[in-house]
Amino acid sequence: MSFYPEPVEGLLLQAYQALTCPAECVTKQGMKITPEEVRYVAKLARLSLSEAEVEKTTLQLDTILSYVEKLGELDTSGVQPTTHALDLRNAFREDETRKSLPQQEALANGPLQNGEAFVVPRVI
Repeated sequence: MSFYPEPVEGLLLQAYQALTCPAECVTKQGMKITPEEVRYVAKLARLSLSEAEVEKTTLQLDTILSYVEKLGELDTSGVQPTTHALDLRNAFREDETRKSLPQQEALANGPLQNGEAFVVPRVI
């Protein structure tokens, strides 16, 4: 039994097959992203890509964007919006005022102190 609904599982399988497909088997018509856009983003990320890497990345990103577009066609009107895969609850305690550790007791735990604070090497 799969975790994903059947239409989504099929799309994921197709996306995986397309991403692992050699560049020669992918058509370049109707691409969602251009090599120029890949070069631009690579420049922003300060990545140096060869022409072969630009072509491969363009094809891979185009495949991903095509399948994201297909996922957008799914009817999700009956699906509850989520922010996380699991139902999480806040595990924090209430914010309450409590007595803190006395300064001398806290300083006693450090290797070097001057009576008011920990002494550390100067960084700047």
